Amino acid sequence: MKFDWLIVGAGFTGSVLAERIASQLKQTVLIVEQRPHLGGNAYDYYDDHGVLVHQYGPHIFHTNAQYVWDYLAQFTQWRSYYHRVLAVVSGKLVPVPFNLNSLYALFPPRYADKLAQQLIEHYGFNVKVPILRIRDTASSDDLKLLAEYIYEHVFHHYTVKQWGLKPEELSPSVTARVPIYVSYDDRYFQDTFQGLPKQGYTRLFQNLLNHPNIKVLLNTSYQEVMQEIPYQRLIFTGQIDEFFEHLHGDLPYRSLHFKFIHTEQEQFQAVGTVNYPNEYTYTRTTEFKHLTGQREYGSTYIEEYPQPYRRGENLPYYPIPRDEYRALYKKYEAEAEKLKGRVFFAGRLADYQYYNMDQAVARALSLFEKEIVRSG
Repeated sequence: MKFDWLIVGAGFTGSVLAERIASQLKQTVLIVEQRPHLGGNAYDYYDDHGVLVHQYGPHIFHTNAQYVWDYLAQFTQWRSYYHRVLAVVSGKLVPVPFNLNSLYALFPPRYADKLAQQLIEHYGFNVKVPILRIRDTASSDDLKLLAEYIYEHVFHHYTVKQWGLKPEELSPSVTARVPIYVSYDDRYFQDTFQGLPKQGYTRLFQNLLNHPNIKVLLNTSYQEVMQEIPYQRLIFTGQIDEFFEHLHGDLPYRSLHFKFIHTEQEQFQAVGTVNYPNEYTYTRTTEFKHLTGQREYGSTYIEEYPQPYRRGENLPYYPIPRDEYRALYKKYEAEAEKLKGRVFFAGRLADYQYYNMDQAVARALSLFEKEIVRSG
Protein backbone atom coordinates (compact mmCIF):
# COMPACT_ATOMS: atom_id res chain seq x y z
CA MET A 1 0.00 0.00 0.00
CA LYS A 2 1.26 3.48 -0.85
CA PHE A 3 0.83 6.42 1.56
CA ASP A 4 0.88 10.14 0.96
CA TRP A 5 2.65 10.68 4.29
CA LEU A 6 4.87 8.73 6.67
CA ILE A 7 4.90 10.19 10.18
CA VAL A 8 7.49 9.00 12.66
CA GLY A 9 6.21 9.21 16.24
CA ALA A 10 2.71 8.93 17.74
CA GLY A 11 3.01 11.64 20.39
CA PHE A 12 1.16 14.96 20.31
CA THR A 13 3.07 16.43 17.38
CA GLY A 14 2.80 13.40 15.11
CA SER A 15 -0.77 12.55 16.03
CA VAL A 16 -2.13 16.08 15.56
CA LEU A 17 -0.42 16.36 12.18
CA ALA A 18 -1.82 12.98 11.14
CA GLU A 19 -5.34 14.02 12.09
CA ARG A 20 -5.07 17.33 10.23
CA ILE A 21 -3.66 15.77 7.07
CA ALA A 22 -6.22 12.95 7.07
CA SER A 23 -9.31 15.05 7.85
CA GLN A 24 -8.49 18.32 6.10
CA LEU A 25 -6.40 17.26 3.10
CA LYS A 26 -8.06 13.83 2.70
CA GLN A 27 -4.64 12.26 2.27
CA THR A 28 -3.38 8.94 3.63
CA VAL A 29 -1.02 8.69 6.57
CA LEU A 30 1.06 5.91 8.07
CA ILE A 31 2.27 6.56 11.63
CA VAL A 32 5.23 4.52 12.81
CA GLU A 33 5.88 4.34 16.56
CA GLN A 34 8.74 2.41 18.10
CA ARG A 35 7.02 2.05 21.47
CA PRO A 36 4.11 -0.38 22.03
CA HIS A 37 1.55 2.38 22.60
CA LEU A 38 0.16 5.68 21.34
CA GLY A 39 0.61 9.02 23.07
CA GLY A 40 4.35 9.32 23.47
CA ASN A 41 5.23 10.46 26.98
CA ALA A 42 1.58 11.36 27.68
CA TYR A 43 0.56 7.68 27.59
CA ASP A 44 -1.57 6.53 30.54
CA TYR A 45 -3.05 3.18 31.57
CA TYR A 46 -4.82 1.42 34.45
CA ASP A 47 -2.34 -0.38 36.69
CA ASP A 48 -2.93 -3.76 38.35
CA HIS A 49 -4.82 -2.01 41.16
CA GLY A 50 -7.20 -0.21 38.81
CA VAL A 51 -5.56 3.19 39.26
CA LEU A 52 -5.12 5.34 36.15
CA VAL A 53 -1.41 6.25 36.05
CA HIS A 54 0.87 8.19 33.73
CA GLN A 55 3.73 5.92 32.70
CA TYR A 56 6.16 8.75 32.05
CA GLY A 57 5.39 11.10 34.91
CA PRO A 58 2.59 13.60 35.59
CA HIS A 59 0.98 15.33 32.62
CA ILE A 60 -1.33 18.24 33.37
CA PHE A 61 -2.61 20.04 30.31
CA HIS A 62 -2.54 23.83 30.62
CA THR A 63 -2.67 26.61 28.04
CA ASN A 64 -3.64 30.19 27.41
CA ALA A 65 -4.41 29.36 23.78
CA GLN A 66 -8.13 28.72 23.48
CA TYR A 67 -7.75 27.40 19.93
CA VAL A 68 -5.48 24.63 21.22
CA TRP A 69 -7.90 23.74 24.02
CA ASP A 70 -10.86 23.80 21.65
CA TYR A 71 -9.07 21.72 19.03
CA LEU A 72 -8.41 18.90 21.49
CA ALA A 73 -11.94 19.23 22.91
CA GLN A 74 -13.12 17.66 19.63
CA PHE A 75 -11.53 14.43 20.84
CA THR A 76 -12.01 14.51 24.61
CA GLN A 77 -14.05 15.98 27.41
CA TRP A 78 -11.96 17.85 29.94
CA ARG A 79 -11.76 17.40 33.68
CA SER A 80 -10.98 20.77 35.24
CA TYR A 81 -7.98 20.51 37.55
CA TYR A 82 -5.63 23.01 39.18
CA HIS A 83 -2.26 21.50 39.98
CA ARG A 84 -0.73 22.34 43.33
CA VAL A 85 2.82 21.51 44.33
CA LEU A 86 4.49 21.57 47.71
CA ALA A 87 8.24 21.45 48.32
CA VAL A 88 9.92 20.11 51.44
CA VAL A 89 12.08 23.02 52.59
CA SER A 90 13.77 23.02 56.01
CA GLY A 91 11.44 20.20 57.02
CA LYS A 92 8.29 22.13 56.12
CA LEU A 93 5.84 21.80 53.24
CA VAL A 94 5.99 25.01 51.22
CA PRO A 95 3.91 26.00 48.15
CA VAL A 96 5.87 26.33 44.90
CA PRO A 97 6.38 28.31 42.79
CA PHE A 98 7.44 30.32 45.83
CA ASN A 99 4.73 32.85 46.64
CA LEU A 100 3.41 34.92 49.52
CA ASN A 101 1.82 31.85 51.12
CA SER A 102 5.27 30.24 51.14
CA LEU A 103 6.59 33.05 53.36
CA TYR A 104 4.07 32.19 56.06
CA ALA A 105 4.88 28.48 55.79
CA LEU A 106 8.57 29.14 56.49
CA PHE A 107 8.92 32.23 58.62
CA PRO A 108 7.35 33.68 61.79
CA PRO A 109 4.16 35.63 60.98
CA ARG A 110 5.56 39.10 61.71
CA TYR A 111 8.66 38.54 59.61
CA ALA A 112 6.55 37.03 56.82
CA ASP A 113 4.32 40.13 56.95
CA LYS A 114 7.39 42.33 56.60
CA LEU A 115 8.75 40.38 53.62
CA ALA A 116 5.35 40.32 51.90
CA GLN A 117 4.95 44.07 52.33
CA GLN A 118 8.40 44.77 50.91
CA LEU A 119 7.84 42.51 47.91
CA ILE A 120 4.55 44.18 47.08
CA GLU A 121 5.97 47.69 47.57
CA HIS A 122 9.05 47.09 45.43
CA TYR A 123 7.67 44.89 42.66
CA GLY A 124 3.89 45.14 42.70
CA PHE A 125 1.20 42.53 43.34
CA ASN A 126 0.34 39.49 41.22
CA VAL A 127 3.64 39.61 39.33
CA LYS A 128 6.41 37.05 38.90
CA VAL A 129 9.88 38.36 39.66
CA PRO A 130 13.00 36.28 38.89
CA ILE A 131 14.92 35.45 42.04
CA LEU A 132 18.20 36.68 40.56
CA ARG A 133 16.59 40.03 39.79
CA ILE A 134 15.55 40.38 43.42
CA ARG A 135 19.00 39.33 44.57
CA ASP A 136 20.66 41.86 42.27
CA THR A 137 18.27 44.81 42.63
CA ALA A 138 16.65 44.55 46.07
CA SER A 139 17.07 47.70 48.12
CA SER A 140 16.66 45.90 51.44
CA ASP A 141 18.81 43.29 53.11
CA ASP A 142 15.68 41.31 53.97
CA LEU A 143 14.77 40.77 50.32
CA LYS A 144 18.35 39.95 49.36
CA LEU A 145 18.49 37.34 52.11
CA LEU A 146 15.13 35.97 50.98
CA ALA A 147 16.32 35.63 47.40
CA GLU A 148 19.50 33.86 48.54
CA TYR A 149 17.49 31.54 50.76
CA ILE A 150 15.08 30.54 47.97
CA TYR A 151 17.88 30.13 45.45
CA GLU A 152 19.81 27.85 47.79
CA HIS A 153 16.99 25.85 49.39
CA VAL A 154 14.41 25.65 46.61
CA PHE A 155 16.29 25.96 43.32
CA HIS A 156 20.01 25.13 43.52
CA HIS A 157 19.96 21.53 44.72
CA TYR A 158 16.84 20.66 42.73
CA THR A 159 18.64 21.88 39.60
CA VAL A 160 21.71 19.76 40.35
CA LYS A 161 19.52 16.68 40.77
CA GLN A 162 17.41 17.43 37.70
CA TRP A 163 20.20 18.29 35.27
CA GLY A 164 23.36 16.84 36.80
CA LEU A 165 24.80 20.34 36.46
CA LYS A 166 25.07 23.41 38.64
CA PRO A 167 22.80 26.34 37.73
CA GLU A 168 25.73 28.40 36.48
CA GLU A 169 26.61 25.59 34.04
CA LEU A 170 23.21 25.89 32.33
CA SER A 171 21.91 28.56 29.98
CA PRO A 172 21.16 31.83 31.83
CA SER A 173 17.56 31.48 30.63
CA VAL A 174 17.07 28.67 33.19
CA THR A 175 17.81 30.78 36.25
CA ALA A 176 15.95 33.72 34.69
CA ARG A 177 12.76 31.64 34.83
CA VAL A 178 12.88 30.96 38.59
CA PRO A 179 10.44 33.45 40.11
CA ILE A 180 8.99 34.62 43.33
CA TYR A 181 5.29 34.98 42.60
CA VAL A 182 4.11 38.05 44.48
CA SER A 183 0.63 36.66 44.95
CA TYR A 184 -1.46 34.43 47.21
CA ASP A 185 -2.32 32.24 44.22
CA ASP A 186 -0.60 28.93 44.95
CA ARG A 187 -1.62 27.09 41.78
CA TYR A 188 1.39 25.69 39.95
CA PHE A 189 0.08 27.08 36.65
CA GLN A 190 -1.89 30.26 36.07
CA ASP A 191 -3.07 29.44 32.54
CA THR A 192 -6.66 30.18 31.53
CA PHE A 193 -7.38 26.55 30.59
CA GLN A 194 -6.21 23.70 32.82
CA GLY A 195 -7.22 20.07 33.13
CA LEU A 196 -6.85 16.47 32.03
CA PRO A 197 -8.78 14.36 29.50
CA LYS A 198 -11.71 12.83 31.39
CA GLN A 199 -11.07 9.35 30.01
CA GLY A 200 -7.32 9.66 29.93
CA TYR A 201 -4.68 10.65 27.41
CA THR A 202 -4.59 7.27 25.68
CA ARG A 203 -8.28 7.55 24.84
CA LEU A 204 -7.66 11.07 23.53
CA PHE A 205 -5.01 9.74 21.15
CA GLN A 206 -7.21 6.86 20.05
CA ASN A 207 -9.89 9.39 19.15
CA LEU A 208 -7.40 11.64 17.36
CA LEU A 209 -6.22 8.82 15.15
CA ASN A 210 -9.61 7.20 14.54
CA HIS A 211 -9.80 8.08 10.86
CA PRO A 212 -9.95 5.76 7.83
CA ASN A 213 -7.03 7.60 6.20
CA ILE A 214 -4.72 6.87 9.15
CA LYS A 215 -2.88 3.61 9.77
CA VAL A 216 -0.65 3.01 12.79
CA LEU A 217 2.26 0.63 13.25
CA LEU A 218 3.40 0.19 16.86
CA ASN A 219 6.56 -1.58 18.04
CA THR A 220 8.14 -0.55 14.77
CA SER A 221 11.22 1.56 14.09
CA TYR A 222 11.05 3.93 11.16
CA GLN A 223 14.19 2.38 9.70
CA GLU A 224 12.22 -0.86 9.22
CA VAL A 225 9.63 0.72 6.93
CA MET A 226 11.28 3.65 5.16
CA GLN A 227 12.70 1.45 2.45
CA GLU A 228 9.83 -1.05 2.40
CA ILE A 229 6.63 1.02 2.30
CA PRO A 230 6.24 3.68 -0.40
CA TYR A 231 5.29 7.21 0.69
CA GLN A 232 5.59 10.68 -0.78
CA ARG A 233 6.55 12.90 2.14
CA LEU A 234 7.85 12.43 5.66
CA ILE A 235 7.25 14.08 9.03
CA PHE A 236 9.88 13.20 11.61
CA THR A 237 9.26 13.86 15.33
CA GLY A 238 12.14 11.77 16.71
CA GLN A 239 15.70 12.74 17.56
CA ILE A 240 17.05 14.85 14.73
CA ASP A 241 20.63 13.69 15.33
CA GLU A 242 19.48 10.07 14.98
CA PHE A 243 17.83 10.86 11.64
CA PHE A 244 21.16 12.17 10.33
CA GLU A 245 23.02 9.20 11.84
CA HIS A 246 24.75 11.44 14.42
CA LEU A 247 26.71 13.14 11.65
CA HIS A 248 27.77 16.00 13.92
CA GLY A 249 27.78 14.06 17.19
CA ASP A 250 25.15 13.20 19.79
CA LEU A 251 22.76 15.84 21.10
CA PRO A 252 22.72 15.48 24.92
CA TYR A 253 19.55 14.84 26.90
CA ARG A 254 18.49 14.07 30.45
CA SER A 255 16.41 10.99 31.12
CA LEU A 256 14.14 9.85 33.95
CA HIS A 257 13.44 6.69 35.90
CA PHE A 258 10.10 6.21 37.64
CA LYS A 259 9.44 4.00 40.64
CA PHE A 260 5.74 3.15 40.98
CA ILE A 261 4.47 2.47 44.49
CA HIS A 262 1.00 1.35 45.51
CA THR A 263 -0.40 1.95 48.96
CA GLU A 264 -3.64 0.89 50.60
CA GLN A 265 -3.99 4.43 51.90
CA GLU A 266 -6.80 6.41 50.28
CA GLN A 267 -4.43 9.38 50.04
CA PHE A 268 -0.66 9.36 50.27
CA GLN A 269 0.04 13.10 50.16
CA ALA A 270 -1.92 16.34 50.42
CA VAL A 271 -1.44 17.54 46.83
CA GLY A 272 -0.70 16.07 43.41
CA THR A 273 3.06 16.60 43.55
CA VAL A 274 5.59 17.10 46.33
CA ASN A 275 9.10 18.28 45.41
CA TYR A 276 12.21 17.27 47.35
CA PRO A 277 14.87 19.84 46.38
CA ASN A 278 17.33 18.95 49.13
CA GLU A 279 16.65 15.45 50.43
CA TYR A 280 16.68 12.04 48.72
CA THR A 281 17.88 11.21 45.22
CA TYR A 282 14.44 11.59 43.65
CA THR A 283 13.17 15.05 42.77
CA ARG A 284 9.46 14.64 43.38
CA THR A 285 6.58 12.30 44.12
CA THR A 286 3.24 12.43 42.32
CA GLU A 287 -0.02 10.80 43.42
CA PHE A 288 -2.24 10.20 40.41
CA LYS A 289 -5.68 10.20 42.03
CA HIS A 290 -5.28 13.91 42.74
CA LEU A 291 -4.85 14.50 39.00
CA THR A 292 -7.55 12.21 37.66
CA GLY A 293 -10.17 12.57 40.40
CA GLN A 294 -10.52 8.79 40.33
CA ARG A 295 -12.37 7.03 43.15
CA GLU A 296 -10.59 3.74 43.76
CA TYR A 297 -9.46 1.70 46.76
CA GLY A 298 -5.85 2.46 47.57
CA SER A 299 -3.56 4.82 45.72
CA THR A 300 -0.56 4.76 43.39
CA TYR A 301 2.25 7.30 43.37
CA ILE A 302 5.66 7.58 41.73
CA GLU A 303 9.11 8.65 42.75
CA GLU A 304 10.94 10.44 39.94
CA TYR A 305 14.70 9.94 39.50
CA PRO A 306 16.57 12.04 36.91
CA GLN A 307 19.46 10.25 35.22
CA PRO A 308 21.85 10.68 32.31
CA TYR A 309 20.51 9.73 28.90
CA ARG A 310 22.28 6.72 27.41
CA ARG A 311 21.50 5.97 23.81
CA GLY A 312 19.81 2.59 23.42
CA GLU A 313 19.31 2.14 27.18
CA ASN A 314 16.72 4.74 28.24
CA LEU A 315 14.54 7.49 26.80
CA PRO A 316 15.53 11.08 26.02
CA TYR A 317 13.24 13.47 27.93
CA TYR A 318 14.79 16.89 28.23
CA PRO A 319 17.15 18.70 25.84
CA ILE A 320 19.87 20.10 28.10
CA PRO A 321 19.68 23.91 28.09
CA ARG A 322 23.27 24.89 27.32
CA ASP A 323 24.29 27.27 24.57
CA GLU A 324 26.90 24.88 23.18
CA TYR A 325 24.27 22.16 22.69
CA ARG A 326 21.95 24.59 20.97
CA ALA A 327 24.81 25.44 18.63
CA LEU A 328 25.26 21.73 17.87
CA TYR A 329 21.53 21.47 17.10
CA LYS A 330 21.90 24.32 14.59
CA LYS A 331 24.20 22.09 12.54
CA TYR A 332 21.44 19.51 12.28
CA GLU A 333 18.91 22.23 11.52
CA ALA A 334 21.09 23.20 8.54
CA GLU A 335 20.99 19.57 7.36
CA ALA A 336 17.19 19.59 7.69
CA GLU A 337 16.96 22.71 5.52
CA LYS A 338 18.44 20.73 2.62
CA LEU A 339 15.40 18.42 2.74
CA LYS A 340 12.78 21.13 3.06
CA GLY A 341 9.54 20.37 1.26
CA ARG A 342 10.13 16.61 1.35
CA VAL A 343 10.89 16.05 5.04
CA PHE A 344 9.39 18.08 7.90
CA PHE A 345 10.93 18.06 11.38
CA ALA A 346 8.84 18.99 14.42
CA GLY A 347 8.50 18.13 18.10
CA ARG A 348 10.59 18.20 21.24
CA LEU A 349 13.23 15.80 19.93
CA ALA A 350 13.28 17.03 16.35
CA ASP A 351 13.44 20.70 17.36
CA TYR A 352 15.73 19.98 20.34
CA GLN A 353 13.52 22.17 22.47
CA TYR A 354 11.38 21.47 25.51
CA TYR A 355 7.67 21.83 24.73
CA ASN A 356 4.75 21.68 27.09
CA MET A 357 1.90 19.65 25.64
CA ASP A 358 0.00 22.73 24.46
CA GLN A 359 3.15 24.01 22.76
CA ALA A 360 3.58 20.69 20.95
CA VAL A 361 -0.03 20.91 19.71
CA ALA A 362 0.42 24.55 18.67
CA ARG A 363 3.64 23.67 16.85
CA ALA A 364 1.86 20.93 14.92
CA LEU A 365 -1.13 23.11 14.02
CA SER A 366 1.16 25.91 12.89
CA LEU A 367 3.31 23.58 10.79
CA PHE A 368 0.20 22.19 9.14
CA GLU A 369 -1.29 25.59 8.27
CA LYS A 370 1.87 27.48 7.35
CA GLU A 371 3.93 24.84 5.56
CA ILE A 372 2.09 21.63 4.76
CA VAL A 373 -1.11 23.17 3.38
CA ARG A 374 0.80 25.79 1.42
CA SER A 375 3.23 23.24 0.01
CA GLY A 376 0.34 21.34 -1.54
